[in-house]
Amino acid sequence: MKAVVVTDFATEPVLADLPVPEPGPGELLVRLHAAAVNPFDWKVADGALKDAVPHAFPLILGSDGAGVVERTGPGVTRFQPGDRVYGQFMHLEQGHGSYAEYAVTDQNGKIARIPEALPHALAAALPTASVTAYQAVEAAELDDRHTLLINGASGGVGQSAIQFAAHTGARILVTGTPELAGYLEDLGAHTVVDFTRSPTHDQVAALHPDGIDAVLDLVTPAGGDTAPLAGLLRPGGVLISTNYAADPDALAARGIRAVNLGNQPTPEVLTTLADLAATGALRVRITAEVPIEQAPAAVARARTGHTHGKTIINL
Repeated sequence: MKAVVVTDFATEPVLADLPVPEPGPGELLVRLHAAAVNPFDWKVADGALKDAVPHAFPLILGSDGAGVVERTGPGVTRFQPGDRVYGQFMHLEQGHGSYAEYAVTDQNGKIARIPEALPHALAAALPTASVTAYQAVEAAELDDRHTLLINGASGGVGQSAIQFAAHTGARILVTGTPELAGYLEDLGAHTVVDFTRSPTHDQVAALHPDGIDAVLDLVTPAGGDTAPLAGLLRPGGVLISTNYAADPDALAARGIRAVNLGNQPTPEVLTTLADLAATGALRVRITAEVPIEQAPAAVARARTGHTHGKTIINL
């Protein structure tokens, strides 16, 4: 099978021919039709988890994917050949990922069925970005009395978070550039803060001198300074970081709840999001679709951070 691999940490992705994996007990072999490119993919390839999890090389890149069950291993009861499924297929200890024509995953893993109305490309775009957004908005515990700032709303997580937050009735402030403002407002944002004009926290403080209730920070890196954003929050507010930048003890001393949020897909959440996307209630912007032969170049482009939608690898 064709797959996009790295041969060691911090090496360039290349196209390779690998054996089709065999499903073991309780496992499925999935013929993947689409995979999504996420920043997490190249962070892993660069060694983000090398001290936490053993990695097998060559390592197939990618986590998010969608396809059709090809065959099942002994003891599989939840799925059968022909089922359309999607989810996360990264298994570092086995060197497996989603930038490949086939992937093996556990029947009780991070996968769910795809509604017939949902294309594979759109399903593949959901597991990392939209699950993170869904769980972040849940953690914020918003209602129509609250004001939320999404810092870094132009990417996949931010765009989905706007839509989920809009359903709570909260007032939504987002950071973005002027050329994206109309699109972000169409998703449900009330105010778009142009972060290129002046510091975000200064602009938000001027708009809301009495403070806001929640910040979803998708930008500040681990070890970075969240104090300017935390300073916007009223006592009792919440700061949610998807990069583990929040300091719970320091923020608790100021009466602020801190949440360092990791992506934790479950079959139940994946099913919910697939149903929303199938009906159009959740919109995901796909800006590029490429064949697997062009995947290494697509990863290089995505690394620049200038994309405002999902890149999908067609398999």
